Amino acid sequence: MTKALLTAVMSAALATATIAENEFRHVVFFKFKAEATPEQVKEIEKAFAELPKKIDSIKGYEWGTSESVEKLNDGFTHCFFVTFKDKAALEAYLPHPAHKEFGAKLKPLLEKAFVFDYTAKKD
Repeated sequence: MTKALLTAVMSAALATATIAENEFRHVVFFKFKAEATPEQVKEIEKAFAELPKKIDSIKGYEWGTSESVEKLNDGFTHCFFVTFKDKAALEAYLPHPAHKEFGAKLKPLLEKAFVFDYTAKKD
């Protein structure tokens, strides 16, 4: 699982058109509970997509669902790739009321999350 997730992180990073040195990346993978309906999952997708409009420290945002040819995603279906100016901006995002509200909506539907944070490097 770790190799596949790290491969996804690196692929997302390489796909970013402009990589600014020292930007901070927050990559989140979700595995939803079996009982989560497609409508509920769509609501989570929509709610996450609204966060950049509500939280100024978010500099970039993209997401997608697994299309793994190798089938190594270990049940994780969604990847959200969030960019911040620096680590301090992420630290401001985490306790933000809009993020907390999103987490409260997500928690009952989430089986497991995997989070990978890093500072972007060009070399």
